[in-house]
Amino acid sequence: MDQNYSDVLSSYGRCLLKRGFIERFYELFMASDDSIRALFARTDMSKQTLALRRGISTAISFAEGSGIVRGTIDEMALVHSRKGRVPIQPHLYRHWLESILKAVREYDPAANAKLIARWQQALKPAVDHFIDMY
Repeated sequence: MDQNYSDVLSSYGRCLLKRGFIERFYELFMASDDSIRALFARTDMSKQTLALRRGISTAISFAEGSGIVRGTIDEMALVHSRKGRVPIQPHLYRHWLESILKAVREYDPAANAKLIARWQQALKPAVDHFIDMY
C-alpha cells in the first residue's frame, strides 16, 4: 500500500534549514553505542553527510512506494550487508533510527508525538529492508 509522507518531507526540510541537523544526528548516533564510533574511524564525514542527506530522502520515497528508488535502496543495503564494504550489524539500526528521531525533535520546531511516529513509520521500511538483506 502506497503512503504519502509529505508531512515527513516537510519536517525534514525544516530540520535541514537549521544548519547542523545531520552533524547532530551523527553526534547522537555515535554516542548511542560504543561500537558505532569505530565504524566511522576512516570515514570522510563530509561525504558521509551528503550520503545521509540523500539516504533519508530515498528512504522516505521507498516508504511511499516509489519504484524509482528501489535499486538505490538495494545498493545501500548491500553495502551494509555482512558481505558488503561497510557491514552494519542489524541491532545497530535501532540506534540509527532513535538518533534520527532525537535529532528531529531537536531541530524541527513542529515536531510532536504524531510527527515523530510518522517519521518512524516512514523510515521503517528501509531499515527493515537493510536488516533483511544483511
